[in-house]
Amino acid sequence: MKKYLLIGVSAFVLGAGSMAYLSQHATAAAQPRANTYRMLGLFGDVLDIVERQYVTPVDDTKLIHAALDGMLTSLDPHSSYLDPAGFDDMRDQTRGEYGGLGLEVTSEDGVVKVISPMDGTPAANAGIKPGDYITGVNGESVLGLSVNEAVKQMRGKPGETVTLTIAREKSDPFDVKIVREVIKQKTAVARLDGDYGILRVSGFNEKTTDEAQSAFAAIKAKNPKMKGLILDLRRNPGGLLDQAVGISDLFLEGGEIVSQRGRDPRDVERYNARPGDMTGGLPIVVLIDSGTASAAEIVAGALQDRKRAELVGLTSFGKGSVQTVIPLRGGMDGALKLTTARYFTPSGRSIQKTGIEPNLEVAATKDEAQTIANRAFGFSEASFKNALNADEGKVRKGAHAPAEAPPESFDAKKDFQLTRAEDVLRYGSVAATPKLAKPTARLAEVLGPKARVAEVKTPAPK
Repeated sequence: MKKYLLIGVSAFVLGAGSMAYLSQHATAAAQPRANTYRMLGLFGDVLDIVERQYVTPVDDTKLIHAALDGMLTSLDPHSSYLDPAGFDDMRDQTRGEYGGLGLEVTSEDGVVKVISPMDGTPAANAGIKPGDYITGVNGESVLGLSVNEAVKQMRGKPGETVTLTIAREKSDPFDVKIVREVIKQKTAVARLDGDYGILRVSGFNEKTTDEAQSAFAAIKAKNPKMKGLILDLRRNPGGLLDQAVGISDLFLEGGEIVSQRGRDPRDVERYNARPGDMTGGLPIVVLIDSGTASAAEIVAGALQDRKRAELVGLTSFGKGSVQTVIPLRGGMDGALKLTTARYFTPSGRSIQKTGIEPNLEVAATKDEAQTIANRAFGFSEASFKNALNADEGKVRKGAHAPAEAPPESFDAKKDFQLTRAEDVLRYGSVAATPKLAKPTARLAEVLGPKARVAEVKTPAPK
């Protein structure tokens, strides 16, 4: 209701302004609007020329939809126009059930890029990775298509095979055949590992908070003397804000979880926790990585700021913006997905572009440690050219050797980040946990037009 009220007020102001040409002030205010109308006339002229002179007949509806999407995607990577079919698909996805592959994607310079495959889906089982580029679907190029158009090609009837052409760093392009399934995404599952519970939350749809409560209750019943909980948010691309608030609320007794602030400094919404911690105060460690984005970062930031949990892993993705879905004519003309606010953690920090840094930085593998040493941003919000700016003066941490990586003796079949999270629970805090030797890494140093790689060795902590 609030959104519609603001739109109505804006329309009234424009109408009143158009009748006040006798006022010098009103005339000055009308000049930018007159330029807008002139540019809309230009759009009509271009559309008319294309209709009459393009080499083959064109579909006006497709052209206008593409123009709307182009206008919105020029603002930032997360704003877009959803045509009626795309709007229906989005609603299916937030309900947690749809036909497809199980990918969260975005667009970068006209190329579809994977944010994260969803746990247990065909895409994840096929080995699709965060940061992969999808350049073709069933042998047809998707370069230059909008995300919505590319997603349409990937979705379809369950049981059908889809061939994706993947471009991956340090690899030649290759094809992956994936069979579509009805994606009934269970976003929260839990298991026991000795005295510790592990709650994996892979996304945030309408069912996530309820699923998390049920999953935790099940493992608590199996081991009432559980000593701690690990909340695994790695490769979680985000989702619904209210579910991020709901998950955070499960572990907090009260106080602020997150605030969102729009263009007007007075336009602030705060979300607070209600009394009741479902764990009864168990110590918590949250696992994050560069695929932890958006709603998942809200949870991690809230629990870190409120001193309810310590974070282990890698700096998160850095998506600190809020998108509002605004249906057009009740959805008959689709909807706008528009960035309307930034969100802020309880301490007042915006993590847009910069991400949330863990209390204990741990690379999952030696190769990952080397990647972090080689590149300043890797795949993150900061890698998008048109991403919203970070807070003034804030930058994402550059290329560096991470604090920890698996030592030679570590079993490669095990999860090193999870092992270190359990160590933190066992010792009571990150500060009390014995630190491992910092990994040897080759840091890329740029010297003038040429670059050289210097090997940096860090002695073990005493």
